Amino acid sequence: MSAVRIGTRASTLALTQTGHVADDLARLGGLTTELVHVRTDGDRLTGSLASLGGTGVFVTTLRDALLDGRCDVAVHSLKDLPTTPAPGLTIAAVPVRQDPRDALCARDGLTLRELPPGALVGTGSPRRAAQLLAARPDLVVVDIRGNVDTRLGRVAGAEHGPGDLDAVVLARAGLARLDRLDAVTEALDPATMLPAPGQGALAVEVRTADLADPTHPLAAALAALDHTPTRLAVVAERALLARLEAGCAAPVGALARVEGATIDLSAAVARTDGTQTLRHGLTVTRRVAWEQADEPPSAAEAAVLTAVDESTARAAGADLADLLLELGAADLAPLGPAA
Repeated sequence: MSAVRIGTRASTLALTQTGHVADDLARLGGLTTELVHVRTDGDRLTGSLASLGGTGVFVTTLRDALLDGRCDVAVHSLKDLPTTPAPGLTIAAVPVRQDPRDALCARDGLTLRELPPGALVGTGSPRRAAQLLAARPDLVVVDIRGNVDTRLGRVAGAEHGPGDLDAVVLARAGLARLDRLDAVTEALDPATMLPAPGQGALAVEVRTADLADPTHPLAAALAALDHTPTRLAVVAERALLARLEAGCAAPVGALARVEGATIDLSAAVARTDGTQTLRHGLTVTRRVAWEQADEPPSAAEAAVLTAVDESTARAAGADLADLLLELGAADLAPLGPAA
């Protein structure tokens, strides 16, 4: 087949992530690839994500490029994808997830506990800001935007940039992909800061029609690239987000882990000022009865029968969201259609 055109934003992080996917498609399917740079509204416009209309500002233009044939594949940071499906498009692969934790990058090697009272900490995320203030109400959170280098340049002692902050919080996964883990002074425990739903994972999206033939080289390579435990974990996290009807302005964190027949999901909803946080978890084990009375299943058959599937993961996310709503989540954060 001709070269597979992969649409990507032109930021260093986006190009690096897309490059990894391109390498995987070449390795798994022997495909030739080329990158197509697409400039999104999130790249053009300034201001907070909430004021620009949410994380979808990084996605819509890429999806348009897919639908009108300018590219064959689009690579997204999964946490940027709206939870509403896009007609005509399918997330064909979710590769192995990077460490989903948030990372503190502070001056002088400081941890969150060691930052002095009144320290200035930069983030553009209401979720991170709320959880920072919940853990350390004596900090001053500063709203920032920009690429990874721009944000790291805000930390005092940085070689380039104003160095006007004591620390910034970024996704550890992005720093790992850019080989910038040297900037991390603490990977924040999810018990302190739950990541955004889908954080650390990538979504590889294609036109649904292009998956009609599963033996096609692109479809086969994407199927090989897909990592089932990661996909199921993010399905649960995004189902929770969808049921809460939470946008980027809502401080909602979620993290799922899937192992065999069990899915563990934790979530938190907070007031934007960090003064109150609602946190809960849910563990679901999928059990399927073996109905053949003549002999029990083999170990392999039992594993297949009881493995978590997308339906189980989606139900776990919805159930935990319903529990959070029953406990008053909507009183803490902007949830619902008007959010």
